[in-house]
Amino acid sequence: MNFLPPAAARVVSTTLTALFAGLAITGCAATVSLDPAPDSNNAACAEVSVRLPPQIDTLERRQTDAQATGAWGTPAAIIERCGLPQVLVSKLPCITAGGVDWLVDDSAKPSYRFISFARNPATEVIVDSKKASGASALDAIGPAVSHIDTTDHCLAKPD
Repeated sequence: MNFLPPAAARVVSTTLTALFAGLAITGCAATVSLDPAPDSNNAACAEVSVRLPPQIDTLERRQTDAQATGAWGTPAAIIERCGLPQVLVSKLPCITAGGVDWLVDDSAKPSYRFISFARNPATEVIVDSKKASGASALDAIGPAVSHIDTTDHCLAKPD
């Protein structure tokens, strides 16, 4: 016995199919709650956000509730936020990965905080090193961040 007209039944069927497909893709993972950076409304952050990778190593990207942010893994092992103040001077060590110079803050080991150097706005990437590789995270996220122009380098570039 059919309780819905055929057109309504097709709409319900299509909606349920889309819903279950969406749940299968996300693995039912909850939205990651993050605080947006102060300048997350900056258009440059939108350029970064649309270029973030869907996966880093085996960690799938998850939905976040803050503008200009990204998260990978369940629970989140990698967090990205765009819209921080530009950093031009720092005593933190610097590395280059994914085409971007990153300052390395290891004060909360085993979580590492990487901040893009000389890009306005700055982007931070926080990696739980027990669950993810910082090098892999920066290599994957760096190409998106490289769309924000740099004004300087923290490492000497080879001639």
